[in-house]
Amino acid sequence: MNSSLSSARPTVVLVHGAFADASSWRRVAERLRDAGTRVLAAANPLRGLSHDGDYIASVVRRIDGPVVLVGHSYGGPVITHASSAASNVEGLVFVAAFGLDKGMSALSSTEGFPPPELGSALVPSAYPDGSGTATEFTIDEGRFHSVFCADLPTETAALMAVSQRPVAERALSEPLAVEPGWKRLPSRFVVAGADHAIDPAAQRAAAARVGAETVELEGASHAVALSHPEAVARAITAAVLA
Repeated sequence: MNSSLSSARPTVVLVHGAFADASSWRRVAERLRDAGTRVLAAANPLRGLSHDGDYIASVVRRIDGPVVLVGHSYGGPVITHASSAASNVEGLVFVAAFGLDKGMSALSSTEGFPPPELGSALVPSAYPDGSGTATEFTIDEGRFHSVFCADLPTETAALMAVSQRPVAERALSEPLAVEPGWKRLPSRFVVAGADHAIDPAAQRAAAARVGAETVELEGASHAVALSHPEAVARAITAAVLA
C-alpha cells in the first residue's frame, strides 16, 4: 500500500441504505467531525447493486488518501462491491447491514432466518426504466415507525416515513458480482438487537461470514445510527484508528 495513504488519517465515507438518505447519518457525522475525523455522507442511488457499488467506488476514488467505508443496511452490499474497485479503502464498517459473499444477494443472504416485519410492509410501485418499467419499494407509512425506527420518537418516524427514498427491486435481488472487499480488509459490524427490517440473527450470521469484529446494541432498531449515534460513532472511530 502507498506509504502516503497509510500515514494519513482515513476519511470516513458513510453510505445509507434503502428507504433513507444521507441525512440519516447526521448524528453520527456530527460526532465524528467533533472528534476531528473527515466525513462524507454519500448519496446511494438505490437502483442496483453493481450500479450503486460502482458509483460509490467513483466517489471514494476522488478522495485524496485512505478511506474507511461504512454501510447501513443495503449500504453494506454497496460498500462490499465498492471496496473491490477502490484501492484506497482501508477498512469496512457494517451497521445493521447485509453481509454478502460473491454470488449472494441481500434477499438470498437472509434465507433461513425468521422473516422480519419489513417483508409484509413493503409497497411496490412501477417506475420508468429505459423503454419499459421496473419495480421499486417503499415502506407503508402507517408501519414505518415499527418496522424501521421503533426506538425513535413518533414525530421523527412520521417525518422519516414521508421522506423515505424508494429502493429498486433489483438492488435487493441482484447478486454480488465481485470478490468482496472484506476478504482483504479489516471489518467491523454493529448488530441492531431489536431490528424489524433485518433479523438480528441474520446480522450475526453476516458478521461471522465477514469475519468482523462485532458489537451488538441491545434494543436498537434498524435506524441505529439515529437512535444510538455515540455507539455507532465509536465503532467507526475504532476502524479509523486501527
